[in-house]
Amino acid sequence: MDKYEALKKYFGYDSFRESQETLIDSILAGRDTLGIMPTGAGKSLCYQIPALLMDGITLVISPLISLMKDQVGSLNQAGIHAAFLNSSLTITQYYKALGFAKQGRYPIIYVAPERLVTDEFLDFALNSKIVMVAVDEAHCVSQWGQDFRPSYLKIVEFIKRLPKRPIVSAFTATATKEVRDDIIDILELQTPMVITTGFDRNNLYFGVMTVKDRYSAIRNYLEMHNSDSGIVYCLTRKQVEEVCERLIKEGFLATRYHAGLSDEERRKNQDDFIYDRIPIIVSTSAFGMGYNKDHYENDEYSYCQF
Repeated sequence: MDKYEALKKYFGYDSFRESQETLIDSILAGRDTLGIMPTGAGKSLCYQIPALLMDGITLVISPLISLMKDQVGSLNQAGIHAAFLNSSLTITQYYKALGFAKQGRYPIIYVAPERLVTDEFLDFALNSKIVMVAVDEAHCVSQWGQDFRPSYLKIVEFIKRLPKRPIVSAFTATATKEVRDDIIDILELQTPMVITTGFDRNNLYFGVMTVKDRYSAIRNYLEMHNSDSGIVYCLTRKQVEEVCERLIKEGFLATRYHAGLSDEERRKNQDDFIYDRIPIIVSTSAFGMGYNKDHYENDEYSYCQF
C-alpha cells in the first residue's frame, strides 16, 4: 500500500491538501518534520498516513483528551486499530490498552505527555519498535505553553531513553517565529523539514461585536441559528455553569464542558455534542481544539466567545 491508497482506503480522499504530501514525504524519508498549519488544514493526516505505512508504532503526544478520543474513534471507524492512554481511562482500561499495545495491536497510539516517563509506559516503550513520535500542539514546548502543559518538557527525555531514536514530527496551528524556533530547539529536531502554510482559512468568518449585555447577544445569536450546532466559549468554569444553566432554563438544548466535571460527565457531554444529540455546548477554551465534527452528521457549526 502506498500513501495514495492509504488516503483513499482509510480516509476517503482522492488527493492531498496543500503541503500535506510534502510533509508526509519528509516523514517517510526518515526526516524530522515540523508542520505549522491552521486548524482544519489536515495536520493529523500528515502523521497518520506515515504511521500506517511504516513498520512499527507511532506515538502521538497530545494534551487534549477530547482530541485523542475523537481521533481514535475516527481511526477505529475507518478500520485502523488505534488507542489512547490518558487519565480518562480507568486503571483496568489503561492496563488492558497497554497490554494490547505490547502485543503490537496498534500502529498508532495517542498518549498524554504525563504518561511518557511513568514506569508502566516506559516498560512498554523500551521493549517496542517506536518508529515515530508525533508531537501535536507542539507550541506547548514553548515558554508560555509550558504553563499549560509543563510535561511537554519531558518529551526529549523520553525520546533519549528509547533504544533507537525515532523520527520526530511536530505539528501546531499556533507558532510565531520565536515559538517555531523554540519547538525546533527544545524538541531537538535534527535538520527538520519545516513548512508553514499560513493561518488564513477562507471557510471561517470572524466577527467582533460590542454589546452591553453579552448573554442577550449570545441568546439572540442562537435564536437566529436555531438549526445550527455550535460552541459557546467562556473564560471561567463559573461562567460556563451560569451560561449553560440560563440557556437550558430558556429552552435551549445545551450542555457543558470544563475541567471541573468528572471524566464520565465530560465523556457523555462531548459525545452528546459530537453526535448531535445536543447542538449547543458551553465550554472553557480548551474544548474543541483539534477535533473534527465534519465527519459526523452536522451541517453548520459556529463558535461564540462569551
